[in-house]
Amino acid sequence: QVQLVESGGGLVQPGGSLRLSCAASGSIFNIHTRSWYRQAPGKERELVATITSNSATNYADSVKGRFNIARDNAKNTVYLEMNSLKPEDTAVYYCNVKVWRVGGLSTYWGQGTQVTVSS
Repeated sequence: QVQLVESGGGLVQPGGSLRLSCAASGSIFNIHTRSWYRQAPGKERELVATITSNSATNYADSVKGRFNIARDNAKNTVYLEMNSLKPEDTAVYYCNVKVWRVGGLSTYWGQGTQVTVSS
């Protein structure tokens, strides 16, 4: 099992910045990808950013150039640096990890952290 704990959410004004953290514990090996998703009220959960085991990154078009995903392997932590925040970035942000197990990929989720962008 893998446990994921997010932190860093909150209320920020448009144009501001926040950094989310996701600390992993448990059976953390054979990681395939670590990602951030978000879900706004009334909308489906969407992929925001991914970092692979060889540090390749991928971003949703809506956040390219504003968000940055990074990881600290020594701390088993992934970060999402969010800049130039917009009201439409308001959502619950979820940390996700996919690990290779016998039989295939297993997916784990954090509990989510609220990000609200409002003046």
